[in-house]
Amino acid sequence: MAFSRVFSDPPSKSIFKTFAIMLLSILASLYFLHCLTERCGTCMPTERRDAGPAEGFYAMKLKDFGSVRRKRLLQKRTSTRPLVMRHHSLHQSVSAEDLPEIEADKRMFLSRVKLSNSLNVDLETGGSYFDTGKLSSLGEGSKKLPQAIIIGVKKGGTRALLEFLRVHPDIRAVGAEPHFFDRNYENGLDWYRDLMPKTLEGQITMEKTPSYFVTREAPSRIYAMSRDTKLIVVVRDPVTRAISDYTQTLSKKPDIPTFESLTFKNRTTGLIDTSWSAIQIGIYAKHLDNWLQFFPMSQILFVSGERLISDPAGELGRVQDFLGLKRIITDKHFYFNQTKGFPCLKKAEGSSKPHCLGKTKGRTHPNIDPEIVQRLRDFYKPFNMKFYQMTGRKFGWDD
Repeated sequence: MAFSRVFSDPPSKSIFKTFAIMLLSILASLYFLHCLTERCGTCMPTERRDAGPAEGFYAMKLKDFGSVRRKRLLQKRTSTRPLVMRHHSLHQSVSAEDLPEIEADKRMFLSRVKLSNSLNVDLETGGSYFDTGKLSSLGEGSKKLPQAIIIGVKKGGTRALLEFLRVHPDIRAVGAEPHFFDRNYENGLDWYRDLMPKTLEGQITMEKTPSYFVTREAPSRIYAMSRDTKLIVVVRDPVTRAISDYTQTLSKKPDIPTFESLTFKNRTTGLIDTSWSAIQIGIYAKHLDNWLQFFPMSQILFVSGERLISDPAGELGRVQDFLGLKRIITDKHFYFNQTKGFPCLKKAEGSSKPHCLGKTKGRTHPNIDPEIVQRLRDFYKPFNMKFYQMTGRKFGWDD
């Protein structure tokens, strides 16, 4: 009887019951652990942790997606006409090949990807981000008063300089000459600002009006706008410049008097007529005196019109340094056009085609009596010497 009580349950049945209890306990623990880790993986987005095997599948995919988008949208601008996305001081861009994929993921992008906690832009209808397949700026920039102005001189090479500078991605310039500080000053600064192109932070707004250099009121007016304005003057041999000036006028008014009759008040005495604008503009030292009453020489850069033809990359390097910009415009941007006798751009701003200045540039000069040319050289020589001394640079016009 005692024997039957001790061994009433077979050993195999007891072992099976113990094993079943242990197995159920393990399964319950695993299930609880699974639920806990899955919940943590999907409901704690602010916790930064490495993806592990227990992290939720969709949380991992969302994190991967956000990482890829950030890399694409925060890449640095590399082209001269970038597809720009702005966020405060960041310059961001997306390449054209990414656009179809971005368009496809637009809805997910809008709802999931955040570049920063403070990003506040409208990507919906009405914005320019997804409208046309081209990625312009999320913030398209704003119109600013120019920080740098090409103030002279007429027929010195100002148009060539401006066209060359516009290749630089950090320079935005108005094409037409505003003539604000000499002819349109009464229109006010708001009118002037509205003429300027929109720029992003870090870009420089520029304009060029060559007549400013010889306008007496221009220095004080520009100073009143901003005493920090950087000024650029393209100068050229004053004799050659005067002949070029006359050639331009002759093309518009074929019936004007001869160059000789306009140059001299009295040919017999050899007295030069300094009231003629073509002669007056070339007295650079006189005009520079007026500018130095308001701006230090450190804010004025003089560009050689001759070197702009013979070594455009060299002169453009000096200008880029003066403006505080990286030297992006180099020899690779130019080729020399034998027909026009001028350097041309291999690729102009916003174009993949070569670009030379128009037909009005590089006109053939009329033949001028060598005696008149020499008299003009003698007239300009003392003014040139003073100009060399003032600028600390010899331009070689009297060699």
